[in-house]
Amino acid sequence: MPARFRTLVAEDEPLAREGLADWVRAMPSLELVGCAIDGAAALEAIRALEPALVLMDIQMPGMTGLEVLRALSTAVPARAPAVIFTTAYDQHALAAFELHAVDYLLKPYSRDRFEEAVSHALEGLSSSEHALRALEAAARGTAEPMQRILVRDQGKIFPLQVDAIEHLRSDTKYTAISSQGRSYLVRLPLSSFEERLDRRRFLKVSRSCIVNLDFVEAMLPDAGSQLVVRMRDGTQVTASREVSKQLRADSI
Repeated sequence: MPARFRTLVAEDEPLAREGLADWVRAMPSLELVGCAIDGAAALEAIRALEPALVLMDIQMPGMTGLEVLRALSTAVPARAPAVIFTTAYDQHALAAFELHAVDYLLKPYSRDRFEEAVSHALEGLSSSEHALRALEAAARGTAEPMQRILVRDQGKIFPLQVDAIEHLRSDTKYTAISSQGRSYLVRLPLSSFEERLDRRRFLKVSRSCIVNLDFVEAMLPDAGSQLVVRMRDGTQVTASREVSKQLRADSI
């Protein structure tokens, strides 16, 4: 018999909680081990039941879903659960992924979207050692480079792999993220991403732009001796004088 993954539902709205529980029961790969009606109950159930997967609302009485995950990071469990957040609001998306949630369901979501998120989570459960290291890093107050960013497209929020990002550009209160010919607006300033991106790969070339060096086609000097960074998608960005000087010094 195929393995079934122990699953906990944490949701304060009765109808939403029962609906999620029914969907979990209907999936052969999942085993419902309990339901929690608020944040404190969710934290206690996670510690006691050690589920492999947690479906958790962010806005709950007492403790939010984000606070539950932060509390877990201070006392790393023997087995870190995969967490899928559910919420009616998308402003917590970046915080959810910083805490290593595997997906983020924006209410109202369809059953197909639910099953897609669960499949994504189950694929990642084989990497439970990575999840444990992530929680240990959070407990130490350190942060490993971000691996995914949540973006919205046509009313759907989905995870975008950071490796696929070509460049990020400031757009007032938003950041425009470019990947594979598409641009996604995220309601966060560019500075929110700067410290969480791998500096071996991502370079802030100006106050308003961060580029992925893997997608840089060439760097050419302009009339003022500043370097113009030309991306594979045709985008051109003029590097600041300081960054241009640094790039010249680092070149062979």
